[in-house]
Amino acid sequence: MKFLDQTKIYVKAGNGGRGSSSFRREAYVEFGGPDGGDGGRGGHVYAEAVEGLNTLIDYRYQQHHKAERGGHGMGKQRYGRSGEDKIVKLPVGTQIFEEDRETLIADLTEVGQRVMLARGGNGGWGNIHFKTSTNRAPRRANPGEEGEERTVWLRLKLIADAGLLGLPNAGKSTFIRAATAAKPKVADYPFTTLHPGLGVVDLGPGTRFVLADIPGLIEGAAEGAGLGHRFLGHVERCKVLLHLIDCTQDDVAGAWRTIRNELEEYQSGMGTKPEIVALTKVDSLTEELIDEQAAQLEAACGQTPLRISSVAGTGVRKALGLIARELGHIEAAIEEEADADEEGWQP
Repeated sequence: MKFLDQTKIYVKAGNGGRGSSSFRREAYVEFGGPDGGDGGRGGHVYAEAVEGLNTLIDYRYQQHHKAERGGHGMGKQRYGRSGEDKIVKLPVGTQIFEEDRETLIADLTEVGQRVMLARGGNGGWGNIHFKTSTNRAPRRANPGEEGEERTVWLRLKLIADAGLLGLPNAGKSTFIRAATAAKPKVADYPFTTLHPGLGVVDLGPGTRFVLADIPGLIEGAAEGAGLGHRFLGHVERCKVLLHLIDCTQDDVAGAWRTIRNELEEYQSGMGTKPEIVALTKVDSLTEELIDEQAAQLEAACGQTPLRISSVAGTGVRKALGLIARELGHIEAAIEEEADADEEGWQP
C-alpha cells in the first residue's frame, strides 16, 4: 500500500427535509385542520480515529464525502426520518486543518476520538406549527436548512515511540531492517526512502516499542527544503530520537549539527527530546579511523557515540536497549507526575 501523509477532502452535511403542508381529510370529520409533519434532520459528517490504518491513501482517490439528507415531512403528522451520518475514518495521529492549512480543527491522537466536521441542517416545520386562533388553515411550511460544507486538509503524523534521524544515506533503512520485520528499500544512493515507515521492535516480554524510519533530512529542511516540513512533522510525536551518522563522511560533527539545527528551527521543543547518537557503517573503516571520527563527534555532541554496523549486526542490540531504557524512564516520569497530581488533589 502506498504511503500518503497529506491530502485535501471536501465534506458536505445533509440538508434538512422539507416540512409538509397538509390537511386532515376524513369522512365525517368536519374542519380536520392542518396535519403536516416536520422534515427530518440532515446527517452530520464526523471524522473518527480508528485502528488498522496508517496512511491517507484512501482519500487520495475519494475526496468528496456527503452525508444523507433528511426525509421530507408528510400528512397525518408523519415526520421525516433523520439522514444517516457520514463517518470519515482516519488513522491515529491525523491532524485536520482548515482550507488555509494553518488553522487546526482537531488532532486525533487516540483510537475512538471523534470530531464533527459539518453539521446537518434542521428539518423544516410542517404547517401544523403555524396554526393559530386566527389562522386555522395555514398553508405555510418551512423548507429544510442546508447542511454545512467545507474543505479541510488532512495531515498524518506517525505516532511512534522512537524515530531514526540522519542525513540521506546514513543507514536508517538498513538499521530498521536489522531491528524489525519491516523491509524498506535499501540502495547505495541518497533519498532512497521517500516515505516514513514503521517497524515494531521486540526485545522480549514486556519490551516492545514502535520505531519510525524518517526519510533523510537536508540543510534547510525547517524552511521547507526538499520535503522537510512533512518529514519533520513525523518526528514531533517520537519520545526518543536515534541520530545515525555515516562514519565514512569527512565531517561527522557537521552532519550532527545540521540535523540538530533543523530540529530546533522547526520547533523549539524538538531540541529537548532524548537523543542517542551513533556512528553507522563502522565495518567500512579501520579501528583507528573510527576512533578519530568518534572523538570528533563526541566533542560536538557531548556524549560517547555508539558504533553500529547494521549489515554485520554490530551494536544494533545495544542501541535498541538504550532506546528501551529511555522509554522506560519517560513512562516512569509520567506515572510519577500523575501520582503527584492525585495526591495534591483536594475535594
